[in-house]
Amino acid sequence: MAVFNEEAHQTRKEELMRKCYECFAENGLKNIGIRALGKYCGCNSATLYLYFKDLDDLIVQSTEYCMSKVEDDFMEKAPKTVNDIEPFINEIPYWTAKQHGPKYRLMYQVYTDPKYREYGKLFFEGVNRRYIEYAKLLEKNIGIPYEEITSLIFILIRASVHYALFEDEFYLQAQLKVLKGIIPMFLKKYSQ
Repeated sequence: MAVFNEEAHQTRKEELMRKCYECFAENGLKNIGIRALGKYCGCNSATLYLYFKDLDDLIVQSTEYCMSKVEDDFMEKAPKTVNDIEPFINEIPYWTAKQHGPKYRLMYQVYTDPKYREYGKLFFEGVNRRYIEYAKLLEKNIGIPYEEITSLIFILIRASVHYALFEDEFYLQAQLKVLKGIIPMFLKKYSQ
């Protein structure tokens, strides 16, 4: 009798979620079924059913998992000090587009579908909490209240994601101009 190994099961599930999300990002959600996903992952569809209830469950879980990993990548690069802010603002939109553009396009395709919208709401509630917590940590290092930092983070995230989706340089530069104008004013205001 085989012994169930929870850690191995979870590792394999994460691998399958990454591969399936990659397949969807390359091909879109339409016309990609469980058999095509199994083939892409190098397994059969029965293997996927060991980890996911159905195709919708796979889509929801893989989107949440893979986008949380994208978020981890983003937070790893996030500024820690005042001196880190401007280079981060200048680089992150381009890095995000290059590294994660197709993933963002798929995420919005999934979370704007009425079938998955509630999952999107839950995912973004988690994102909001995470950015608020990050802003609270950053407040200690740069002196700007976290409420103000949170607003600035959302401007940058929106601009970065928009750029990753559409490579709209005009929109990006307009948003970055606002950030680059506001941040020095906040730094001056709160350093007094």
